[in-house]
Amino acid sequence: MLRALAVDDERPTLEELVYLLNADPRIGTAEGAGDATEALRRINRALESGPDGPDAIDVVFLDIQMPGLDGLDLARLLTGFARPPLVVFVTAHEDFAVQAFDLKAVDYVLKPVRRERLAEAVRRAAERRGTEASPAPRVPVHEPDPDHVTVELGGVTRFVPVDDITHVEAQGDYARLHTDKGSHLVRIPLSTLEERWRARGFVRIHRRHLVALRHIGELRLDAGSVSVLVGTEELQVSRRHARELRDLLMRRP
Repeated sequence: MLRALAVDDERPTLEELVYLLNADPRIGTAEGAGDATEALRRINRALESGPDGPDAIDVVFLDIQMPGLDGLDLARLLTGFARPPLVVFVTAHEDFAVQAFDLKAVDYVLKPVRRERLAEAVRRAAERRGTEASPAPRVPVHEPDPDHVTVELGGVTRFVPVDDITHVEAQGDYARLHTDKGSHLVRIPLSTLEERWRARGFVRIHRRHLVALRHIGELRLDAGSVSVLVGTEELQVSRRHARELRDLLMRRP
């Protein structure tokens, strides 16, 4: 059973998170800390207790924006420990996802926290820790909609049409989907989207970029450098992808 510590400076949010964690059958105990400094003291006590001690902590569910020492600062400190607890970030902001996964976070959960989304984070933590426990109630799994991408932000689920996506940018374990109306961050590797959308006219132009051929307005050549214009944004094309891209554009209807 996982032993969890929730950290949030907003008391109602903290109490709700602790309540939801304690309701998960894979969580043995869940406690709360009102700031990162208090959490650090609690974690130090856990490490002194040892992995099998009464104060041990397996996973920390950590807010990011807190006064004083913030969640990212605490996570960086934990990377210096010999046997640190796992970290799941729980935040209202999507902007820190890349930094979070650079710090080896298990998951990145957006507020307001939904029970089934938190259960998925617990499942990932249990798998990482190698814990075998009775499974939580499972949400029915459906095949992904080939014409839309599901994006979650702040408790709102949006269905972004694939045809509206102009290009995709790799950001760590995430991908940022760009459309004419804005961008969306999803936890899908760029290589997965490349394979999934190849038949829909998406092509890799760089290790960081996947572009929809139909949204390329111009191909630019400048002193051996190749770039494409997608909307108002100019994207560089790597040498290894330049020839294939030119051939595809020449054959485009």
